[in-house]
Amino acid sequence: MLRIKPFSALRPTPALVAEVACVPYDVVNRDESAALAANHPLSLLHVDRAEIDLPPDVDPYSDPVYHKALENFLALQSNGTLIRESQPSIYLYQQRMGHHLQTGIATLCHIDDYENEVIKKHEKTRPDKENDRTRLINTLSADTGPVFLTYRDSPPINALVDSALQSTTPLYDFTAPDGIQHSVWQIPGGEDFVELFRQIPLAYVADGHHRTASACRVGRERRAANPAHDGSEDYNWFLAVLFPASQLQILPYNRAVHSLNGHSKESFLHAVSLAFTLQPSTEPSPSTSGQIHMYLDHSWFSLSWTPPPDADPISQLDVSALQDRVLAPLLGITDPRTSKNIDFIGGIRGPAELTKIVDSGLAAVAFSLFPTTVDQLIAIADANQIMPPKSTWFEPKLRSGLFIHTF
Repeated sequence: MLRIKPFSALRPTPALVAEVACVPYDVVNRDESAALAANHPLSLLHVDRAEIDLPPDVDPYSDPVYHKALENFLALQSNGTLIRESQPSIYLYQQRMGHHLQTGIATLCHIDDYENEVIKKHEKTRPDKENDRTRLINTLSADTGPVFLTYRDSPPINALVDSALQSTTPLYDFTAPDGIQHSVWQIPGGEDFVELFRQIPLAYVADGHHRTASACRVGRERRAANPAHDGSEDYNWFLAVLFPASQLQILPYNRAVHSLNGHSKESFLHAVSLAFTLQPSTEPSPSTSGQIHMYLDHSWFSLSWTPPPDADPISQLDVSALQDRVLAPLLGITDPRTSKNIDFIGGIRGPAELTKIVDSGLAAVAFSLFPTTVDQLIAIADANQIMPPKSTWFEPKLRSGLFIHTF
């Protein structure tokens, strides 16, 4: 069963929380990180993406970057921006994005639960990104950004959350520049939550596979280096926010491809028509699974398909059909993790971003997808299968820096 643990967080003073909290490190590139952190010296991006404080030609995976991250992290503590919580607590973290509302439990989870698949994954990690986060966590002795986990809904946990929200004043409550409201309630002790989560058989990594894998690597390395290891050390735990599955919102993860791999427009359309039912469309986004919309030469097309009745959970995904029928055989994208011929466009940017990219000549064709569902994610993880890369885009994203786990 799932283990969680209250912790004495390192966290921003309430007056500065909006300045410290930042988007996850992996949803922005270097230039975007630098722009977001400009004129915001307290932003945790100066820790999570410390290369922004170094010359542009510095390798983001080089020694100076991690040294700078530690320097900036210590400065936020020494100047009083980050303070140490006086007692172990669990936190409720609520996000409001338009009409969408989700409330999670911020706590620590155990690395052994990840290793033993009590916390299940559905994606592979890239070695370079995993190595980067492993080194950062090890350098800081801290998890600065939480892993986004989900679990099947539990009425007793939902009731406990509702009760706490009604009886407790928020510790933090602010609206970020992107319009998303972030509210945090502190639950000192949190023993009731610990007990109820012992009844939860499985949790699932929704977003943050690299952070989870890296935290576990750090834990294993610390164990090996500690002759007195007894299992009680804080490096056995990592920072997470657990959300009930029914509250999550997944947006599509769209694709833009730079070239047609030698095809003309006509030959490409003909080849696609052999793989899907191809029709012109006036809509940029599909209305259901089993449809993919394609933008080519200023026109939208609908690509329809029906998975076989005996298809496994992976084969039923639209992203799998696109990869297996078009991207690999027609466009030469056999490994989308490493191919330079494809870009992934988060659904928050909408299909208008796809038309912009293709019309500008930066891509030859783009694909608008129907979002993967939480049920599909759980079914794939339960089957111990791995999703194609970039299958899910969870929104809203968790802000980093609201609570930090140190060890």
